[in-house]
Amino acid sequence: MTLPDPGPWGAYLAIGAMALATYLCRISGVALMSVIPLTPHVRRGLAALPGSIVAATVLPLIERLGWAAGIALLAAMASMIVRRSELLALVTGMAVISGLRALGF
Repeated sequence: MTLPDPGPWGAYLAIGAMALATYLCRISGVALMSVIPLTPHVRRGLAALPGSIVAATVLPLIERLGWAAGIALLAAMASMIVRRSELLALVTGMAVISGLRALGF
């Protein structure tokens, strides 16, 4: 069974629906946090959130791409710790993984 072609409006409807969903997610977070008291425990949890999001994003990639990606991530992290430059960390990580891939890893 095939679905009827939605025409050019299908893409616009999909984009509009996703924009609405994104807006509702953002505004619901603001509304929810306006009623939650910011105790020290909640503040610590919110402070830890960015790191956990990065870990949840990066670790599956390392698992899928192999240890070369892990070494590149460690090199980028070291660069960031030493120089505090996001651009340099990005270039360092890309150079390390490119070099390792060129060497066959």
